[in-house]
Amino acid sequence: MPKSFSDSERAYIKRRLIQEAKQSLIKYGVRKTTVDELVKRVNIPKGTFYLFYKSKELLLFDVFMAFHDEIQEKLTFEIKGLKAGINAQKLTELIFNLYKTAEESFILKSITSGEMELILRKLPPEIAKEHAARDDFNLEKLVYLVPDMRADQVPVFSAALRSIFLSMLHKHEIGEKIFDDALKLMIYGVVIQMFKGEPL
Repeated sequence: MPKSFSDSERAYIKRRLIQEAKQSLIKYGVRKTTVDELVKRVNIPKGTFYLFYKSKELLLFDVFMAFHDEIQEKLTFEIKGLKAGINAQKLTELIFNLYKTAEESFILKSITSGEMELILRKLPPEIAKEHAARDDFNLEKLVYLVPDMRADQVPVFSAALRSIFLSMLHKHEIGEKIFDDALKLMIYGVVIQMFKGEPL
């Protein structure tokens, strides 16, 4: 990163790139989102883009991760805000509502259209590992927020919740009329085992 950018300038440029990339994803999708268009919108030279991101795909993945983190933060905030104790039923409802938020966002559309796969194919393999580790870390934070939750199987629970999220790609095959009930049941099945005293 050149010294001519201060920390606040670097943060501003990165934030603007993510904002514009998100808007472009929503309007045009992955294929029609171009570096040329993004740098024009952010008002930076094309060379500057590559000081922040080695490829368009890395920027777009950051957009997905920003949304992912926003969802995780919302879940944490809602758990902290519960005045009464949290139980499996309440936690299931919170996770279900977040999944529904994701379903209505650009994320699921990008996955179902195959555009997410286009991005993932062009990413270094370690990025997927980092994403899974980030999910595990976020779930670990959640486990410590909720009394009586077991911390011994965090990667398994994290992978199970990711799998359930991906089931939304098959809503049509599962049955649209019953899908929400099935989704809630699957979430509850994992959540109840996250509490101590429940069998795994």
